[in-house]
Amino acid sequence: MTASSAPSLREQQHPMIRQLADIIEAVWQQHLTLSPYQLPEDLGYIEGRLEGEKLVIENACYQTPQFRKLHLELARVGKSLDILHCVMFPRPDYDLPMFGCDIVGGRGQVSAAIVDLSPVSRDRTLSAAYRDAIAALPSADFSQPRDVPTWGDIFSNSCVFIRPASPAEEQQFLQRVKDYLTIHCEQAIALAPDPERQAEILAGQNRYCTQQQQNDKTRRVLEKAFGEAWAERYMTTVLFDQALN
Repeated sequence: MTASSAPSLREQQHPMIRQLADIIEAVWQQHLTLSPYQLPEDLGYIEGRLEGEKLVIENACYQTPQFRKLHLELARVGKSLDILHCVMFPRPDYDLPMFGCDIVGGRGQVSAAIVDLSPVSRDRTLSAAYRDAIAALPSADFSQPRDVPTWGDIFSNSCVFIRPASPAEEQQFLQRVKDYLTIHCEQAIALAPDPERQAEILAGQNRYCTQQQQNDKTRRVLEKAFGEAWAERYMTTVLFDQALN
């Protein structure tokens, strides 16, 4: 395992992942005031081996007045597996859902694509402002919806989890992510911080992280490549770190 500056993975990955990474960064730059977020030095760019193939992980992180951390991860295992992972962590005094998005692809096929605005409120529902904005979007129909995992009760009714069956469905999914992301950024900018609800918001965010840390598929891949201790550190420091205040 080494850590160094390296050429971008993006151009080597599945076209849908390349497009989505570009979309996410463009929406962030258009709507938000970004500043750097410092990851531990050895966890920005990572190389390892998984079952004889080279594993590369690249992380980009930012922060804004509304979000304590914006995380975009790109990963590749040999030529057989491409991954995009993105989560936006609101600051604890902003009553906002958790934006999350993942794509898993390999050998030219995307097997899983998910995007959600996951509520962290006690009643686990999105606010009326979010529900109205999502309801106003054009309808999106996908022929191969997937079931959320057993730990996925954190997801909203607006979660889109699919196996895209055609280039048209891939583009439809990318548009849905762009729409959710734009709604999220606009809502965040319009929202005033609410320090009185910070404890409740924080509890909801930390529950989201705790549930995501139960993703056995992600953990198994990291453990195989880097060992259990490293995988635990990466899951709890980079992927789903919990805010303390």
